[in-house]
Amino acid sequence: MILSPTPHSTLGEKSRHVTKRRHTDSRTDQNGQMTTPVTSSYLDRLVTDGTDEHAWLQARARGITATDVAKLTSIHSIPVVALEKLRPSTFTGNAFTEHGKAREPIIAEWVRDRTGIEPSSSLFHSEPDTRHLATPDGIGMRSDGVLELAEIKTTGKGWDQIPGNYLRQVYWQQYVLGAQRTFFVWEQHRNFIPIAEQPQSTWIERDDDAIAELVWLANGLIGELHRLTN
Repeated sequence: MILSPTPHSTLGEKSRHVTKRRHTDSRTDQNGQMTTPVTSSYLDRLVTDGTDEHAWLQARARGITATDVAKLTSIHSIPVVALEKLRPSTFTGNAFTEHGKAREPIIAEWVRDRTGIEPSSSLFHSEPDTRHLATPDGIGMRSDGVLELAEIKTTGKGWDQIPGNYLRQVYWQQYVLGAQRTFFVWEQHRNFIPIAEQPQSTWIERDDDAIAELVWLANGLIGELHRLTN
């Protein structure tokens, strides 16, 4: 675990077009930390392309990922999430995760056909903090320079609204890459058979207030991890 300390005051691949367009957004969180890239293209911040799973897992372990942030419901969740991150996982997958792995490439092709967003397994870090990491399921740059992401889920349950943990993942990915919106896609199955010919989908626009809160919580998690390991 390579996470340097965070001051207490901050608690809290593929692209269809590979033009390295520069971002000029200057939004900040409540502590004055940048929440979007200022001068950097997301392509400049590639950590690993995901083809080497071991390298991808090792890189993820050194920072705060969307999976970690999804669990940060409030400041009170930080100690629990920190202990989970430090504890070696014995989970190796089950029928649900295997189903998701099998369906994701198929759904990703459906996403590409409809939006032009290309599948991706690459890990990126944010502009303001190299410990802030994300791996969206898809990345696409529009002709007007707007960066769009895709996130794909499979579920055995019907949703009236997108679960909060998945929204936190989406906002975190938008922050790390500097994206404006995410094409969120979910496919419901019954006994691992899709119940419809096509998955459901919706666009999720960037929410800078939600992102600022997540950055604050993520930095609090970094501080707690440093406290527990030193």
